[in-house]
Amino acid sequence: MLFAEGSVALVTGGSRGIGRAVALDLAAEGAHVIVNYARSEADAKEVVALIEERGGTGTAVQADVTDEGAVRQMFQDVRSTRGRLDILVTSAGITLDRYLVAMNLEQFRRPMDVNVIGTFLSCREGLRLMQHQRSGAIVTLSSTSGLDGGFPGQTNYVASKGAIIAFTQALSNEAAPHGVRANVVAPGFVATDMTRKVPAGIRKQYESRIRLGRMGRPEEIASIVSFLASDKASYISGAVVVAHGGGLG
Repeated sequence: MLFAEGSVALVTGGSRGIGRAVALDLAAEGAHVIVNYARSEADAKEVVALIEERGGTGTAVQADVTDEGAVRQMFQDVRSTRGRLDILVTSAGITLDRYLVAMNLEQFRRPMDVNVIGTFLSCREGLRLMQHQRSGAIVTLSSTSGLDGGFPGQTNYVASKGAIIAFTQALSNEAAPHGVRANVVAPGFVATDMTRKVPAGIRKQYESRIRLGRMGRPEEIASIVSFLASDKASYISGAVVVAHGGGLG
């Protein structure tokens, strides 16, 4: 087990995709996992049921990460019910692809709100709890798109994911004096509901260019997150861990 008995983790966007895999992995490693969701209540409850079937413990909590009041209340509830927060993983995120010349302000703003503002609000409230404990680990989820420019039609998504990287590195500077570490994971092409929306022809073309010859699995990203959240990564903070199958050939 990576985590001590009584450890508490909160995963935003934990009902689907990479967030789901992270929630399951953290629970398998001994943490009580709070599975945050915005609308997918049934999916979140399914994740908790799987955690419990495998001998772990978890709870599902609804909160829109773009709603400051809802996020604040979620973390207050964590403090009142669990008494502490050891791990925060910010996995909530969306894409809204459109070429820039056809993109309106709302289409640019929405990914920024969910991906960046959601990360900011969650990290702010999480750090407020962790700094009083003088311990904790924050792992944010970005994307290699935030480093390499992504696909055409993704200026909004790329901007948001690049912002998460810069934000997390700055956060690590503020968190360190309080004994809190902050790192960011930047996955490449991973098999999730989000990537399944990419047209099959484009998806296959991209897969063929990945040096390992395949898309990543959510579980592979989850294992990196769990490592970074654990004491095995106790000297790692402010790092960007890229997981992209060796990059594009």
